[in-house]
Amino acid sequence: MIIWLTSYPKSGNTWVRSFLVSLLYNKKNETNLEGLNNIPQYPLRSHFNNLLDNIDDINEVSSKWIISQKRINSDKKNKFFKTHHALCKIGKFSFTNYETSLGAIHIVRDPRNIINSILYHYSKKSFLEAKEFMLDETRALGKKFDPNSPSVNQDMFTVLTSWKTHYLSWKNFKKNYLLIKYENLVSEPDKEFRKITKYLNDVMHIKIEEDKIDHAIKSNSFENLKKIENRDGFKEAIKDKGSGEVKRFFNLGPNNKWEKILDSEIKDEIEKKFNVEMKELGYL
Repeated sequence: MIIWLTSYPKSGNTWVRSFLVSLLYNKKNETNLEGLNNIPQYPLRSHFNNLLDNIDDINEVSSKWIISQKRINSDKKNKFFKTHHALCKIGKFSFTNYETSLGAIHIVRDPRNIINSILYHYSKKSFLEAKEFMLDETRALGKKFDPNSPSVNQDMFTVLTSWKTHYLSWKNFKKNYLLIKYENLVSEPDKEFRKITKYLNDVMHIKIEEDKIDHAIKSNSFENLKKIENRDGFKEAIKDKGSGEVKRFFNLGPNNKWEKILDSEIKDEIEKKFNVEMKELGYL
């Protein structure tokens, strides 16, 4: 069954994903970004092979979400999938359910810090444009199929919604739910990554040796992942929409400080729009 590794974009999903790969898939204790292939993204076009007439029609895609997940689960093995998809419904069709899902690790981050990462990662022109991205209840990610790049694993339509709605949607997932705050990964990595390890033990009944946990925590520090990307590159990094240059995926990370860069007017609007949720998470 599927365990979702879910987050709003630029919230630490790939960081946690790399840690899980080190624990579950790296037999030689070598941290590399290629290993992230062991925890793929959902949805991908390959998940809907022979299920759809029009894979770019979100209404048709939504009608096959559960069917595609049942097909993924046909091997009766537990597996992780990364997703930025909101836990939503389109018409009568839900993104997932408890019959196909074993649980969810939900990573959240202070939206005042996410905004700078959105600005950089999605090549937004200003903080104002990045703010509108985060407030947009109809926001979606994805692209139509490019015949000049016919990869079956090309990203497809992902319903994102606003930061607030995305957070609330997954907060309501009741089966084996674990909330992880990005800020705690930064300030107390040993405690937080061990919390994730305990989750694996409780939900998947996997016992991991202490030295492997210690190594995974140290080797998956943000700075080490950044060094690996600088050395080897990272296929999930995207190109700047203007210059075409590849952007660093692991960019500022813990050094992204909204207090130093965010305009007070934009900060105030984010805090107003997301007030209840930010207080609930301890950001206000």
